[in-house]
Amino acid sequence: MTQENAGTENDGRANDGKTLETSVDGKKYARIPLRTRVVMPEDDIDQIVTEYATDAVQPGDLLFVTEKIVAITQGRSYRLDEIQPRKLALFLSKYVTRTPYGIGLGMPETMEMALRECGTPRILLAAAVAAVTKAFGRKGDFYRIAGDKARAIDGPTSHTIPPFNEAVVLGPKNPRQVASHLKALIGGKADVAVVDINDLGGNILGSTLDKAGELRLVRILKDNPLGQGRESTPMGIIRTV
Repeated sequence: MTQENAGTENDGRANDGKTLETSVDGKKYARIPLRTRVVMPEDDIDQIVTEYATDAVQPGDLLFVTEKIVAITQGRSYRLDEIQPRKLALFLSKYVTRTPYGIGLGMPETMEMALRECGTPRILLAAAVAAVTKAFGRKGDFYRIAGDKARAIDGPTSHTIPPFNEAVVLGPKNPRQVASHLKALIGGKADVAVVDINDLGGNILGSTLDKAGELRLVRILKDNPLGQGRESTPMGIIRTV
């Protein structure tokens, strides 16, 4: 999910093409986007959350933060010209299906970072299993085996804004600890989740929720209310209606 410096007002409106409310298990929830400036590597996640979320969050809310801004502020973004893909990365990336929602590991630079993050043996095993099961019409085995670190790698797409249109962003370090820290930062008045959500689905990388709460959160966010383009909303609030 990308961000754009196109205004930072938080007026409680849904993003274009998205709905503000959803229902899960008979309960209605509002998913309130929080607009920010573009988050850069030199920024501090504490400052961003304090500036844009602390006053907006109410007791009983849930604050969800995209994995991308957490990773960026951890120094986990790399310019394409900093990455020298090995021959194996060039080869494997050719067999990754690209989608309009994200390039995934479908370019040599993102595949190279997956090899570094997950280890060559794990990526080779994931690729081998996926090649077999895909022939029988089964999808998703590559990321099931490669794991969350591979799934969270974010490469540039046509809607990625500068400077991240020329960068690869890895998944965040210690997302569960980050969620606990941010909950304390906002005074403990709301749970916090670090999420990897796009128009194809979602993952909770770390949170202060229990497992049932995380599964429910995935369902609440399944239509990606923060959007997949330049909405400038890398955080949001879940509030029971």
